[in-house]
Amino acid sequence: MTREIRVQGTVADGYEAVREEFTAVLANELPLYEGQLAAHVRGRKVVDLWVGPDVTGESLYGVYSSTKGAAHLVVALLVQDGVLDLDRTVAHYWPEFAAEGKGAVTLRELLAHRAGVAGADSGFRAEELADDRAIAARLAAQRPFWRPGTAFGYHALAIGALSGEVVLRATGQTLQQVYEERVRAPYGLDFFLGLPEEHEGRFRSVQPMAPTPEQAALLDALPLRPQSLGSIAFNRHTAEPTDLEAVPNSRPLRAAGPASVGGVASARGLAGMYAAAVTGVDGREALLKPDTVAEFGQIQSVGHDLVAGAFKAFAVGFQATSVAVYPFLGAGTIGHSGAGGSQAFADPRSGLAYGYTRRRFAYPGGPATENERLVRAVHEAALAAG
Repeated sequence: MTREIRVQGTVADGYEAVREEFTAVLANELPLYEGQLAAHVRGRKVVDLWVGPDVTGESLYGVYSSTKGAAHLVVALLVQDGVLDLDRTVAHYWPEFAAEGKGAVTLRELLAHRAGVAGADSGFRAEELADDRAIAARLAAQRPFWRPGTAFGYHALAIGALSGEVVLRATGQTLQQVYEERVRAPYGLDFFLGLPEEHEGRFRSVQPMAPTPEQAALLDALPLRPQSLGSIAFNRHTAEPTDLEAVPNSRPLRAAGPASVGGVASARGLAGMYAAAVTGVDGREALLKPDTVAEFGQIQSVGHDLVAGAFKAFAVGFQATSVAVYPFLGAGTIGHSGAGGSQAFADPRSGLAYGYTRRRFAYPGGPATENERLVRAVHEAALAAG
């Protein structure tokens, strides 16, 4: 018996093909499916779609590393303000970080995943993963896994805590506090770094499902051998290895909102944040000036990622989305995907801000494969609209 596909929500005139593509994607993804898709173009919401039992446009999902986009928007704002300088050393703000030969590491190198402290030798306990300050303290004392600046590797569970400690030392506020005051609250965004109890009823827990044979093969190919750098970076080398699929299902972690993986959002919240940052929304000016967007969109690390064991590209704190993921997007696109399948970015050349969430974990991790079709459909519609 064929299950009926009922996509809800709206699209603006000229974006009807996006709804059609979303519906077509679902035909192949019904076992997973609930999710949301949202997009703004030059500050105007043009796509707001969702599907699934008991789902609305206000439902909230764990967005894993899409959290890093919010974290590094805070850093970009502070650089724009002159509070932080990308080419100062991390130790200028945080003296303890200089231990074990890390004294010359600049903030720019840190944000480009070049500092070499992608994890801790002895790993992290579950409660530490919800505590950015605990992670930062451990990594300040950690010897780098490669000579800083000579290579790069994804600091998957660490980068938000590291950049967050710099924010705290420079401002006296946590990264989460700055984000709430300057980004989330003023725009009413459903993208939280620290989910308040009163919003828990909207949260949709991650529901893992067994990978297909093809997905299992991809998982087997990941560089997560015991004690490998990939295993250390994803905290898989400990007696109690991190179950990445279950991370957002921890209420203590959702409440704390660690800046690497703890964000909770709707697709509206993801797209709305990038629209507010790069193009502005509802007639309000963008949070970031064009020069700041351009600087944070410059590629800093490209090539073989020592943690992922694959080709990756990073800008300043953000993924270089148009280089490593969707080459049809404009140069300088900034964003970040999440292990559960979420995707979010802003393409300053087309004015597109995109957000996507889903409930089922997307094996083998990273942006769900259907994003390729959905991003292309929205981008083509944006270009056709002029």
